[in-house]
Amino acid sequence: MKATTLRTLTIVAALVAVNILSAFVFFRLDLTEEKRYTLSEATQSLLAELPDDVHVDVYLTGDLPPGFKRLENAIRETLDEFQAVAGNRITYRAIDSALITNTEQKNKLIDRLQQVGLLPTNVFANEGGTRTEKLIFPGVVIYYKGKETGVLLLKGNKAASSEEQLNQSYEGVEFQLASAIRRLTRTEENKRRVGLIFGHTQVPPSRFADLLASVQENYDLFLVDMSKPDPIANVDAVLVLKPDVPFSDDEIFKLDQYVVKGGRALFFVDGQRVDSVNAEGTYAQPLNLNLDNLFFRWGIRINRDIVKDMYCAPIPLNVGNTGDKPNIQLLPWRFYPLLNNFGTSGNPIVRNLDAVLARFVSTMDTVQATGIKKTPLLLTSEYTKILKTPALISYNEARQQPDPSTYSDGHQLVSCLLEGRFQSIYANQILPGDPRANGFQAQGNASRVLICSDGDLVVNDVDYKRNTPYPLGFDRFTRTTFANKDFALNAIDYLVDPNGVIAARARQVTLRPLDKIRVNANRTGWQAVNVLGPLALLGLVGVVWQVVRKRRYGQ
Repeated sequence: MKATTLRTLTIVAALVAVNILSAFVFFRLDLTEEKRYTLSEATQSLLAELPDDVHVDVYLTGDLPPGFKRLENAIRETLDEFQAVAGNRITYRAIDSALITNTEQKNKLIDRLQQVGLLPTNVFANEGGTRTEKLIFPGVVIYYKGKETGVLLLKGNKAASSEEQLNQSYEGVEFQLASAIRRLTRTEENKRRVGLIFGHTQVPPSRFADLLASVQENYDLFLVDMSKPDPIANVDAVLVLKPDVPFSDDEIFKLDQYVVKGGRALFFVDGQRVDSVNAEGTYAQPLNLNLDNLFFRWGIRINRDIVKDMYCAPIPLNVGNTGDKPNIQLLPWRFYPLLNNFGTSGNPIVRNLDAVLARFVSTMDTVQATGIKKTPLLLTSEYTKILKTPALISYNEARQQPDPSTYSDGHQLVSCLLEGRFQSIYANQILPGDPRANGFQAQGNASRVLICSDGDLVVNDVDYKRNTPYPLGFDRFTRTTFANKDFALNAIDYLVDPNGVIAARARQVTLRPLDKIRVNANRTGWQAVNVLGPLALLGLVGVVWQVVRKRRYGQ
């Protein structure tokens, strides 16, 4: 009897000690294969240093289909992990818009959510043999110090299946939430610096407005005047956007030394210039920006050609007359490829990215560059055809049915990430008496460069009626927004800090779908096991317990 009492008291004391210890020692263990409940170090650092309270309203909740329910659980679980790091600095609540019965209030809520960028999604389901439709908002609104921002969490590649797209959205929850919190909480003092090289493009500023406005949300943006004698300095990255004026030798030297000394650079450049000839077509001619030797030393060559791709965006063309009015139709324009091939690297810049809209693209080749790692990011489709420039581009091509057998040039590289210790093209050329010898480095610190052979990829259209820029990647003919801005912003984030919040985009959660054929064939058996199994197990435990008791106390 005493032994039993002592054992009981020991167990009670141990439980009390564990509860007291848990109040002072915080411990969590993620046993999942993909570490889906483990936040990236950058996200943890961001949350641990929150200067003030952040509140999140979650609008993806309520009666949802299984795929969206899984996304809802991912949002809740991620916010729970955020709270585990930030404590009471993070709060959230779920708001089911379907429970709002007042039509006026519901319409006001929908309008407000759309104003902050949270667009609704129609979900169709079969309930009791009846097809139903429901309007949901797959995202959240985050509030901080009187500021708010909407975060659309239904992301992913639209060419993927619905299950894959929802899984891609699941994988991106941490990145989307952390990026929005960083954007709201970042102060001017701790923003990184990005330089914009100007004076080399004739594209009006309004055509870069959306990208530059988005960059300014996370970075301090500075203009870099290459005509001044000073070197490029005090910026974490530089942007070279659609140049059409050649760089001088002095400017090439500045770019060379900036990268060699550890600077990061993004180049969105063309291999050809496309000029309008008349209403019947355009003319593509080679474009020399004096960057060839620099790129070649880094391991890239941009070719003087232009790509035709059968996977492309349409443009409106007059195909004839209907009575006395022109018949305008959207026809596939194979000079506007949709880039939906991101290689096999799984780099955070392009992971789970939607298609990117390009215009008049040139191809690029990789060449040997010692110490440089090359990662393909954007490629054309398998059905690609290359035209050498100069070339006359007739709009009449859009009216013709293409022969797939002639589009046999395969996947062509359009954008590439370069990482490593870059060597100067001026190595062994700078003499001691040369004014440039002061501070010159032939090889320096590790750096990163991204080169894309399409300058139009970062150029937005403009609504001339309202004199406002369209979002970058928005196609005004199909009213579709492509992932051009996501690609550019991801690239800047990665080049500035590859271990920052962008690292959360590398998260991978494997889909493990059930075999639907086997499930349907064995449905009755599995239902019986699930219903009767627990009862049988409980009965077996009871029988064993009674046998043990009889043997122990029967004597």
